[in-house]
Amino acid sequence: MFEAVEDLVGEHADLEKTLADPAVHADQGRARTLNKRYAELTPIVTAYRAWRGTGDDIATAKELAADDPDFAAEVKELEKQREELTDRLRLLLVPRDPSDDKDVILEIKAGAGGDESALFAGDLLRMYLRYAERVGWKTEIIDSTESELGGYKDVQVAVKARGSQEPGQGVWARLKYEGGVHRVQRVPATESQGRIHTSAAGVLVTPEAEEIDVEINPNDLRIDVYRSSGPGGQSVNTTDSAVRITHLPTGVVASCQNEKSQLQNKEQALRILRSRLLAAAQEEAERNAADARRSQVRTVDRSEKIRTYNFPENRISDHRVGFKAYNLDQVLDGELAAVIQACVDADSAAKLAAA
Repeated sequence: MFEAVEDLVGEHADLEKTLADPAVHADQGRARTLNKRYAELTPIVTAYRAWRGTGDDIATAKELAADDPDFAAEVKELEKQREELTDRLRLLLVPRDPSDDKDVILEIKAGAGGDESALFAGDLLRMYLRYAERVGWKTEIIDSTESELGGYKDVQVAVKARGSQEPGQGVWARLKYEGGVHRVQRVPATESQGRIHTSAAGVLVTPEAEEIDVEINPNDLRIDVYRSSGPGGQSVNTTDSAVRITHLPTGVVASCQNEKSQLQNKEQALRILRSRLLAAAQEEAERNAADARRSQVRTVDRSEKIRTYNFPENRISDHRVGFKAYNLDQVLDGELAAVIQACVDADSAAKLAAA
């Protein structure tokens, strides 16, 4: 059934020998690439060996059961284990997203709903910061524009893993399902009549690009500087330290005003720009290959709502996978794991069916 895995077992053994050579680690880039591939193959090889082992054990138990009926129960138990291992191995062999182990830049933008939408964007920001804290990731707010009532018109956050992650547990692997339009239903703080309002905020998640991922020609950039401004438009700085960078060939724009110096803002804007260009390149490649991942929403411009946060009923609903739970207060406090896992499971099932 899994004859092709033998090639992966051989590759795994070769990598193990190669990584044991101290000379390989003199080239940190190559060593990192080899270690990454080794980590990807290890769970597959482990599951395959266990799958083969149970096959041998079943054959032995059947021979013994022919002479001693007491072994019949052991045969059934081993066959059950083999079925579970078969399912696990099939799942492990589903093609992985090559960006799964990347860190991300997560952007939240207030949408329809004015001040209430900006307050909701602030709630989403806190939810993601608390979730990152729970799973041990680092976060850094790169740039933000606050609203007058304390929410956010828009905010960009870098989310990074601490050390190596298990396959499928990387930052992009978990947060890529958060991209899309998030809808909230509640009585706003600005509502005097107690009426429930509906507003929305957009979330955009992109894998953070390294310089080696995206090559940017400096001649393709237009860099504009301007004065930073805060809530209400009042001047925050007396110098033109804010930076807006436009990538002329694609029209992609990134800006930053949070840092004190023009140079720091330029570096942060370039960081955002690289990630946006990488995401755009990946989307183009997917379109050309006719293999776009239906479970992911990469832009906040789409009208479809991926999730609703209903405060009166304390309910959270993910419309893509049919997930529903009545612990909204806990989810907004960072207990997002079950919601994300529902999306992961649905995506894996769809890929498995396609495979």
